[in-house]
Amino acid sequence: MSSDGRPIGANIILTQLPSEPPAVSVIMVVFHTGPALFNAIPHVLAEPLVDEFVVVDNGSTSEDEDVLRAIAEREPRFRLVQGHGNIGFARGCNLGARTAKGRHLVILNPDAYLQAGCISSLIEAGRQFPSPTVVGARVLNTDGSEQRGGRRGEVTPVTTLLSFSHLTLNLPFLRKFEIHMEDQALPDGPIPVPTISGACFYMSREDFQSLSGFDERYFLHVEDVDICWRARRMGGAVVFQPAATVVHLGSTSLKHPVVVEYHKGRGLICYFRKRADNPWRYMLAVALGPLIMVVSVLRPALRSVFGQTRGKGK
Repeated sequence: MSSDGRPIGANIILTQLPSEPPAVSVIMVVFHTGPALFNAIPHVLAEPLVDEFVVVDNGSTSEDEDVLRAIAEREPRFRLVQGHGNIGFARGCNLGARTAKGRHLVILNPDAYLQAGCISSLIEAGRQFPSPTVVGARVLNTDGSEQRGGRRGEVTPVTTLLSFSHLTLNLPFLRKFEIHMEDQALPDGPIPVPTISGACFYMSREDFQSLSGFDERYFLHVEDVDICWRARRMGGAVVFQPAATVVHLGSTSLKHPVVVEYHKGRGLICYFRKRADNPWRYMLAVALGPLIMVVSVLRPALRSVFGQTRGKGK
């Protein structure tokens, strides 16, 4: 690691430093996202509230790297971090947060299209709740329906297994264990929820630092669930803001779905062991760990059997 916390070999490319400290920084971690990335970037740059756009490139094709460098050379707000390799999503976000200078941080997936008014709605909601506050956007599918995973209940080993297996959808007596809330009525304003989606969320820099950012033991997935839990445990709030919207494509990574789900399974096992607050819960997390991993890697097959009846997402 370098003296400022960046991995050795990481390079920041920018045309000029801002004359004043930026207010809003958008952070995006990229890894072989494909065409969706270059559709997402203009949505960010079109938002006048964005003072700084930090892209952490964990890995792209040589052609995409060249395009990103060209954007950095012509766009003063665009800051590109490259050359550090695939360090994972959580670590990449932390690197982006250290690089960014804004007082307000918005973490955005590279396949999520920021919609008008999203950032102002996120920041406004953050002022209404105790710190540390995590504010999640309403995540939409391309058809305008609410995506699965944008607002969720408590993520536990039992609710995870029942949700992953779609038993909560197909057996009415198990629906009380369903953690996804996209079928519930849309609230009139921002409301506390246990968990929001990492596809697009806001934190003040002060709150992000108070939580020490993301836990870097998570390589891909579950880091958002973890930071929500830690914020609540510190007396803060996790908030769903229905007025802030993003369109999230999902499933754009060139990695095989089984690889992605493997990392999700590993992350869930780590999370359940971490938050176990007594020996019984720890033993339950350990006992269910192998089953969670099996169900995770089988999810692509389960989707083909049961279908995505409630939209894409986690």
